[in-house]
Amino acid sequence: MTYGGSVAAGGLLAGCTGSSESDATTTGATATETAATESTATESTAESTDEADSYTVSMAPMGEVTFERVPESIFTRLTHHAGMAFALGHGDAVNSMHAPDYYDALWNQFTPRLPGVELDWTGLYSSWEPSKERLYELDSDVHLADPASVSALGSWSQDDLDEIEENVSPWFGNSFSARHQAPPTEWTDAYEYYGLWEIFAKVAQVLQEEAKYEALTTVREELLAAIAADLPAEEDRPTAVLLGPSDLESIYAYNLSTPGFLTAHTRPLKPVSAFGDDVDSGSTVDFETLLEADPDVILTLGGMHPNTSMPDIRTGFQDDPVGAEISAVKNDRIYAQGGRYQGPILNLFQLEMTAKQLSPDRFGAWPQYSEGPYPEIPEEEQLFDRQRVADIINGNL
Repeated sequence: MTYGGSVAAGGLLAGCTGSSESDATTTGATATETAATESTATESTAESTDEADSYTVSMAPMGEVTFERVPESIFTRLTHHAGMAFALGHGDAVNSMHAPDYYDALWNQFTPRLPGVELDWTGLYSSWEPSKERLYELDSDVHLADPASVSALGSWSQDDLDEIEENVSPWFGNSFSARHQAPPTEWTDAYEYYGLWEIFAKVAQVLQEEAKYEALTTVREELLAAIAADLPAEEDRPTAVLLGPSDLESIYAYNLSTPGFLTAHTRPLKPVSAFGDDVDSGSTVDFETLLEADPDVILTLGGMHPNTSMPDIRTGFQDDPVGAEISAVKNDRIYAQGGRYQGPILNLFQLEMTAKQLSPDRFGAWPQYSEGPYPEIPEEEQLFDRQRVADIINGNL
C-alpha cells in the first residue's frame, strides 16, 4: 500500500502518491522493440489501474493521505477510532487498542442490544504507548491514531513517526478534539478540531464505507431531532455532573458541556452544570464540594463496566454523612454511564440513556441499572431503532 505525504509536524501534509516504479529490466542485447513496447504498455496499464483504484482522504493534522486499497488491518490507540471501525463493520480488523480487555468488556455491554452484531477485542496489543518494533510486527494497513497524540507521549520523535509511515503505513486520526486540548507545539499549525461524527466521516472514507456512514448519520439525526423536540426548558432541567468515583476520597468531576467529543452524548441535552464555572473539568472534588454544588443528577463514568459495582458506589454516597445529603443521593438519581472516548454506536446508546436519566418525564424512565448489559428498553420507549443500526453495521443497507 502506498501513501501520500509524510507526517510533517507544523504543517499539512502533501498528499500525492507517485506511480510505483517497475524494477523489471529487459535482459539480453537482442531484446526486440516489440517486447519493449509490450512491456511499456503493460506498465502503463498497471499504473493507470493503480491510479484509478487509489483514493485520497484529508484530515488534520495529517493533511492528505492517499490509499491504493482499503485497509484490512487497523492499528488504533484510543477507542473512539476503534469504535468507528466497529460501526462500519470493520471491528474485527482492529489489531490493537488501549486497554483492550477493559474496552471489550465495556463495548459488549451494548452489543447484546444489536441483533446479530458481535465483537471480540480481547487479547489485542495494548497500544497506549506503542513500540516501534511492535508496529513493524503488526504490519497494519493504517494506523488509525493521531500522530500528534503519539508525539505527545514523549517517546516518539518525528523521525520515528515518518519511519513508520514510510515503511509500514500512514497515521490517520484526531484525538485532541476530545477536549480541544492544545497539541504539541510543533503540531499547532497543522491542527484542527472536529466533532465525533466529522472524524467518523473521514474514517468512513478511509474504509470506503460512506454508505454506512450516511445511514448511521440518518439514525443520529433522527435521534437528535427527537431530543430537541421534547427538551425541557432550561429552568426545568436538573443540575447534573459526571463523576469518576473509583475513589470516593478523591472523585474526578467532568463538565457536561465542554467543547469536544467527550461530551458528544451530553451536550445535545443542554445540561445545567451543577458546578457552573467553579470547578474545572477533570478536577478532583470531595463530598463537601459536591454537597455545595448539590447536583440533582450524578452520572457515573464507567458505571456500566462489568467490574464497576453501581450498588457499591451508591452505598458509598449513602453511608457518608455529607454525601448522603446530596440531592441526587437522597432522590436515588445516581446513574451509570459508559465511556467518554466513544465511537458512533456508543454515542447513540449514550444519547438515549442520558436523555432518560436527565428527563425521564420527557423521554421515558431509565431502569435503575445495577449490572449487566444495557437494559432492555420497551420498543415504544426506544429513541432509535436497534435493528436498523445492527443492519447497517452488518452491511444490510
